Amino acid sequence: MRILVIGGGGREHAIVWRLTRDAGTQVYACPGNVGMTGVRRLEAANLDVAGVVARVKETRAELVVVGPENWLAAGLVDGLRAEGIPALGPDRGGARLEASKAFAKEVMEEAGIPTAGYAVFTEAGEAKAYIDAHPAALVVKADGLCAGKGVVVAGSRSEARQAVDDLTAQYGSELVVEERLEGREVSLLGLTDGERVLPFPAARDHKRVFDGDRGPNTGGMGAIAPPADVSEDETRRLCRQFLEPVVVRLRERGILYRGVIYAGLMLTRDGPRVLEFNVRFGDPETQSILPLVGGNLSELMAAAAAGDLGRMEMPWKAAAAVTVVLASGGYPGPHTTGKVITGLEEVADLGGVYVFHAGTGLEEGRLVTAGGRVLGVTAVGDSREAAMTLAYRAADMIHFEGIHYRMDIGSSPTEK
Repeated sequence: MRILVIGGGGREHAIVWRLTRDAGTQVYACPGNVGMTGVRRLEAANLDVAGVVARVKETRAELVVVGPENWLAAGLVDGLRAEGIPALGPDRGGARLEASKAFAKEVMEEAGIPTAGYAVFTEAGEAKAYIDAHPAALVVKADGLCAGKGVVVAGSRSEARQAVDDLTAQYGSELVVEERLEGREVSLLGLTDGERVLPFPAARDHKRVFDGDRGPNTGGMGAIAPPADVSEDETRRLCRQFLEPVVVRLRERGILYRGVIYAGLMLTRDGPRVLEFNVRFGDPETQSILPLVGGNLSELMAAAAAGDLGRMEMPWKAAAAVTVVLASGGYPGPHTTGKVITGLEEVADLGGVYVFHAGTGLEEGRLVTAGGRVLGVTAVGDSREAAMTLAYRAADMIHFEGIHYRMDIGSSPTEK
């Protein structure tokens, strides 16, 4: 099967890596990254949807897996399906579940999905007045796509009011203000053909930049799968409670959702609540989840894209995975790039470790940093403790100037 993966980050590297392990696959990437060895990479600079569709047609791909949410929101899947090209991912209508937090809240209400209390605003003054009147309304979110950074979890009303100003200045006037929930977060992902949903192993992202869950939110500083407090049975129950009803409700709205659906959950004392929905694989959770998926994932993806999962199941491996993100100093704020990366050759000699490239490049034949999140070091072990030990052993072998990574992925307050 010829498969083309759209995107070039750590998530897409993990997808490419996993699909190349299925028998009979020929995998391409557009644009891919320098860590994706052994696959053909297609240039995608300055291309719009029509341009990407044209590139896809050149490969005669039998399946396209769309990684980034911005391409889904732009209607890439619509363009591919119009040309008769099977694509894994929702169309533009389904992508609104992530592209508009207000739309997602509407769908959750209609589907009876427990979520945080909220209100939607287009005026900063009204948002601030709501914050003043609702003591728990301390989470402020920009309504659109923000690459995981358009959310402020405030510690006080004054911080929430400041977040209104900061987010409207950066992302526009549309905001969702909601109550702050307390508990442990869980990333719940499923593969759906528009009717059935097959859950992946649950994961837990570590969003704050510093140890102890301190500092600003990032795109993700690491992940574990599965979390200690979410069993396989619980994962399947959560899938029935949260993912399946949303797929049903979207279908009732005339949206046939085929692809990956992802609920960010908070496990509160009053039960699980949805923080957000995403319409694609998570990053970095995918780097921890996919090494735990057995069987032929490419066949499952193709069946989902065709709307025919039938009686297929997704086998999980009895193991655990930990991903530690190696970031540039200063991330998620201003940071420098072009720093030489060393140590990957030594890591390659370790068994059970996979290094996924997120922000790397080549300069004069040398591997260098080219982004905020640079590498994701994933280790698989028989237990979470074994995977953590191996992941940090590998991370300590990699070096570049200004390197920063959390030392408590899997053992932070989030896990306790």
